[in-house]
Amino acid sequence: MAADKSGGGDGPEPMDFQEEELASSMSSVSDTKFDITIGHIEDIIMEDGFQTLQRDFMEKHYEHFEDTDENKFIYTDIHKNYTTLIETYIDEQLRSRMPGFDMDEFAKQLEKRKESLDGEVFEMLYTFTDFLTFKELFLDYKADKEGRTVDLSCGIMVTPLVEAQPSEPTAAESQQGASSAESSASKPQGDQ
Repeated sequence: MAADKSGGGDGPEPMDFQEEELASSMSSVSDTKFDITIGHIEDIIMEDGFQTLQRDFMEKHYEHFEDTDENKFIYTDIHKNYTTLIETYIDEQLRSRMPGFDMDEFAKQLEKRKESLDGEVFEMLYTFTDFLTFKELFLDYKADKEGRTVDLSCGIMVTPLVEAQPSEPTAAESQQGASSAESSASKPQGDQ
């Protein structure tokens, strides 16, 4: 804690609170920075520029891939080229959105959190370091191009979660209800 230079203050200086808060939140600062970076990456990979870049690359190379346990030597070259292309694109996009962005530092953070991360953005990022994820990406693309994917959309049925409210009575039902109310009002009532 910094000494109180004003002479007679009882409470801590505002700076002390900020220093304590900063010290206790250093991990949350790195978590926040990581989350912001992931948010930008999600935006980047959804944009047309990235989609076109990735699709064009896969279109050029998907025919080399076969769904076997054995891997061809050409897969290694394709993986290196893919990693360089996509990593460079994402790095450039992040640097333009986050001045001072450091891809090496982000890669360390990503590796540190690998076991706890799940989702499409992380799957795409793992294609850089995990060859089997990369191969699976190309095999899925190939299956889709060749019409070998299963279309489950025809089996989807949408049902409301809330029970439907009774509808407004039709004009005929309203008229019938009014007639029965008039007839019951005109009947004599017994002595009370």
